[in-house]
Formats: sequence, structure tokens, C-alpha cells
Amino acid sequence: MTQFARVIRASVRPCALLLSLALLLPASLLQAAIEHTESQRQTIVEMIEQLEERHYAQLIYDDELSSRHLDNYIDALDPGKMFFIRGDLESFEEYRLAMDDDLHAGQLDAGFTIFNRFQERLEARLQSVLDALPAQVAAMDFSIDENYVLDDEARDWASNGAELDERWRLHLKNQVLSLRLAEKPEEEIVPTLEKRYRNQLKRVQQYNSQDVFQVYANALTELYDPHTNYLSPRRSENFNINMSLSLEGIGAVLQLEDEYTRVARLVAAGPADKQGELRPSDRIVAVAQGEGGEFEDVIGWRLDEVVELIRGPKGSTVRLQVIPAGATADVRRDITIVRNEVKLEEQSAQKEIIEVPGADGETLRLGVIDIPAFYIDFEAMRRGDDDYRSTTRDVRRLLDELEAEGIDGLIVDLRHNGGGSLQEANELTGLFIEYGPTVQIRHASRRVWRDGKRLRSPYYDGPLAVIINRLSASASEIFAGAIQDYERGVVVGDRSFGKGTVQTMIPLTEGQLKLTESKFYRISGESTQHRGVVPDVVFPSLFDPEEIGESALEHALPWDQINPVRHRRYGNVRSMAPKLREMFETRSSDNPDLRYLQEQVALAEDTRDLQALPLNLTERLALRDEQEKRALAIENRLRKARGEPLLTELEAEPEEESAAAAEPDEGEDVESDVLLTEAGNILADVMLMERQAYAQRNGISEAR
Repeated sequence: MTQFARVIRASVRPCALLLSLALLLPASLLQAAIEHTESQRQTIVEMIEQLEERHYAQLIYDDELSSRHLDNYIDALDPGKMFFIRGDLESFEEYRLAMDDDLHAGQLDAGFTIFNRFQERLEARLQSVLDALPAQVAAMDFSIDENYVLDDEARDWASNGAELDERWRLHLKNQVLSLRLAEKPEEEIVPTLEKRYRNQLKRVQQYNSQDVFQVYANALTELYDPHTNYLSPRRSENFNINMSLSLEGIGAVLQLEDEYTRVARLVAAGPADKQGELRPSDRIVAVAQGEGGEFEDVIGWRLDEVVELIRGPKGSTVRLQVIPAGATADVRRDITIVRNEVKLEEQSAQKEIIEVPGADGETLRLGVIDIPAFYIDFEAMRRGDDDYRSTTRDVRRLLDELEAEGIDGLIVDLRHNGGGSLQEANELTGLFIEYGPTVQIRHASRRVWRDGKRLRSPYYDGPLAVIINRLSASASEIFAGAIQDYERGVVVGDRSFGKGTVQTMIPLTEGQLKLTESKFYRISGESTQHRGVVPDVVFPSLFDPEEIGESALEHALPWDQINPVRHRRYGNVRSMAPKLREMFETRSSDNPDLRYLQEQVALAEDTRDLQALPLNLTERLALRDEQEKRALAIENRLRKARGEPLLTELEAEPEEESAAAAEPDEGEDVESDVLLTEAGNILADVMLMERQAYAQRNGISEAR
């Protein structure tokens, strides 16, 4: 889904009220119908030509795609089925098989007619919310048994306004109950909601033809794939937001999900990453300036407006109120972050040495190189600087230093590495193989281009492990996939993101089109798209694949294969993998840190599986208490195994421990430490198995 389509979704999520859709605003208060422009007529024709001729999927905009376009456009406007009723949809049916012919001819009437109907319904509903909110909240009874359905997609379209009103009543009741359980003072609940809906109404009344055209165009482009987007001139000015959704100031990548601003990932070495409390899939619900500023509710805000609120000068403080990943809306956490800029040197590769037990009581010293991103200083390289910074140059230097320190093996840590320079992914692979291809790129024309290390040269040939997770994407997947295909090392961790496509920017008469033109393939012939890189040994993951990763995106291009490339195999990891997994599972059963992660994953999955929330206060409190009880039990089992004092409640430290010893984000620390150590243990297993295989081949008897 495109960024602005999500903006529309976020701005119009159900606000709830017991008034029929038939009760529209007076004509004097309604906005004038929004009309398209001549330049937009020309732009849509150009856009469709580019999609049909250059997109990798090679889809023709015909009747079948026209039908899907209509459904997707309606869903982009009203995803929760809270504004349109069946009668509205029936009136739109005349456009179902006509939009392809219309748009090829530059006719935009269908999209603007549907939007104007939607805006009419939306303004009426938001105004009715504001008119009756105090009385409706006062009349709510939280002692009766009612439920709020969480899955919008499971709903059918309402037959009439009365049926729609009931949905809104339950939605508003759930919002009020969530605010109460989040300890919002009773006297502040109505003003909070009134301010929220008043802001949303103001935004609705500011929609213009660029906004409408963008969401209508993107309802079509995203049917090709989720990374193909139309950017209006206004959105092109904020291209960094549309392309990467990067936030200046805290170093987080955000996206809109329904009415919430959700953290997609953190920028390595950015302020939020260093602070340590903000995590992927957290939902930002309020923002405050400084240490004592008042929180501003941002539920239902446009993404660019949330960005502006979080932005600020270096050294200033911003406070975020978030719903933690995997939690219900009843749970809130306040996070304080000092804004700063992400510096290249802080994103550069870093090294350390860890020790793990080896065979016969020996201790293995393993080097670890953490690579947050695939970076290169292109400007310095173009200037001819001899010491320009790049991932490969830094890793080569660190690797030389580690070898001089006498390491027994190496771990390359690509967790949370969202990618970067393709050139650097190829060059980095060249540090670990003698020569050969590293990636195949297939163009929309189906021509395949290969890149890699073309000349033989010295390389690190010691034991190697690569650790990845769900946030390892793009260039990270190319490197990890090449290491796995060459069987040059063992790949461990979580299945990677699955971003295996390449985009290009195309200027149009009005705005730009970001279009998927090529696709990455491994030398094995397998695509990195959608499926990602599957590790040889899979670790427990706190990331929900339903929310994070290419497979979580609608209309993502599928995984497929092309012809493999002949290549050398440096080891026998594939045949070792079953035994490595067995040894890992055996250790996991005795490792309290790994059990802790597995229990955390199970708790998060149970929370995500909730289909509905009770609106009975007693039942809702019981649900929350049960979740907190399970979380506390998980925490205390870990503490008991470590010999640490137990907690009596979550986020509370025992009296014996000082405040300075508190670890409010211990789950993330545990994950980082135990999985890195376990990667070392698996590398030690590989080394032992290789030594045993060598001894067997050469008839050597090893003493035990």
C-alpha cells in the first residue's frame, strides 16, 4: 500500500457515533466537489504506459485489473467499512470494467466521483462525532457483555446507516475503555477524543486534487507491487519520507498502519537505536516536546505531520508514547529520546571478540564484525580520495586486525541491516570467496545480468558464520544468500525480510513514478524476493512475519527461480545442517535465555491471535491481568535461572537492586547476547564436525 493511501486510511478510521449516514451535513458546510486537472489527465496516461511497458510484472491494465483497481481504491478509502454502505458500492459498479478504458484515455471522472462521495460521508460522520461525543460517552455501560471485533477485513459492508452506527458505537466504546485502562484521567477522555476528531475533520477539509489523484493512482500502482508508487509534486518534495520514511532527529523508519504510526525499523546507530527502548512494530500514539511538554495525540494523523512533530534540532528532547509491539491498545509506554544526527562513522562496521567452548575443553576466540548497513562514500570516491569510507574497506581492515589477534573463526552480524549499496554487497562477498558471481539481476525485459568478483585474489578462508534476522534486507540478503550458496559459511538466525526488487524513478508531467524494474536472484537461481534467505539454523524471533517483511505487504511479487550459475562449493554446510539444528535444539532445552525468548515469542503470538476484545470492564481487566501475569512469570523464570531476585510486578525492580541496575528492556538485551553467543556455538559445532570429517577421511583417530 502506498504511503498516501495509508494516510487516507489513517485519517478516516472509525471515530464512532450513533447517527445515521442519512444525516448529512448542511450543504453550506460541505466542501465543494474536488475536480481533476488537465495535467493529471496527461499524467495518468503516461503512468499507465510506463507500468505496462517497464514494470517487472508485465501486467496489462485491462478489465480484470480495472475490477481489482476499483476494489482496491474503495478499500484504500474505507478499509474498515465504516463510511460507505452497500448502496454506495452498488452505485460504483458502473465503473468496474470501464476504468481501464477511461484511464487509457485520460478520463478521471470515476476516481473523483467516488472520492467526493466518500468525503461527503466522512465529513458528515466526523461532525456528528463531535456533536454528540460527550453525551454518548456519558451513556456508556461497561458492565454489559459486548465485544469489539479487531479484524476489519472480516466485516461485511453495512446494509444501512443504522447497522453502521452500531459499528461506530462499539469502536468508540473500545477507544474510551482503552484510554481508561491506559490511566487517562476520566475528565480528559472526552477532550482528548474531541481534539482527535476535530483535527481529523480539519484534515479532511484540506484534501485537494493532488491528494485525490495520488490515492487513486496508487490504488492501481500497488496492484503491480507494493514498491511501485506514484508521488505527487507535493509528496516528491518530501521524497525521503516517501522512499524510506526516515525520520530526521531520532533515526526511525515509520509507516502508517490503520490509524497508527508504526515503527517499521530503527536506523542503525541512530538516537532511538542507542536509547534502546523503541522497537519495531511499536505504535506511536502521542508526541511531546522537551522533558515536560504536554503529549499531543497523533492517532489518525498523516504521516508527514507526525514526522514534523518528531523532527527537531540536534540535542533537543522528544517524548513518544507508544503501544508496545504485540500489546493491546490498553498498554502504553513513555520513551524519551534526545534528537541527533546519524553519523557515517557510527554506522560503520565494528568488531569484538567473544569466547565460546570448543571440543576437549578448549576455548575458542571468535571475531565478530557487526555491519549495520552497506555504505559507501560515493562523493569521496568520485573525488579520487584514497581513504574513502566503505563497508568492504572497513571490514577488510577489521578482519586483518582480528586475524592478527589470533581468532579461531569469524561471525558476520547482519541483524537489523536494511541494505544499502549493491556494489558493497558484491565487494564484501569477495572478501570470503576466491572469485565468482554473487548475484543475478533480471530486468523486466527478462535479460539477466550477473555481478560478482571477477578476478582471483586472496580471501579469508577461516570458519565463518553469518547471523541475520527479519530486518536484514536487500543487500544483506544478497551477501547472506551468496555465502549460503557457496557453502562458504553457516547462516543462522531468522528468515530475512525478502526485499528482492529494484526500483527506478521516472518523471511524469505531474509528479514521479517509482517503478519496480528488476529483481534480484541468488546464484542458486532462487529469488530473495518474498521468501528471503532461510537460515541453515533458525532462531526464535520476536518479529512477527505477519507485520514485518515483504510477505506482510499486499501484492508483493512472488518468489520464483531462474537458471542457476555454476559455482564452487567451499564446504559441506548443507549436509551438516540437520545435525547442527539437532545440536542447537538440545542446547536450547537447557538454556534459560533461549527458553525466555521462545516464551516471549509464544506470548506475543497469543496476543496477536486475539479476534476480539471484551468491552466489559471486568473481563477486559482480567484479560490484561492474565497477559501481565504470563509476562511476569516468563521474566521471573529467567531471573530464577540466573540466580537473580524475582520481581513482584513488571517493570519493577526488587528492593535489593539499585535503580541503576534496572534493565527495562532486558528482552532485547537477552536476544542480542544469547543469539550472538549461540551463533558462536554453532560455528564451533561446524568446526568440530569439519575436523571429525577430515580425521575420518584421513584415517586419523582422535583421542577423547
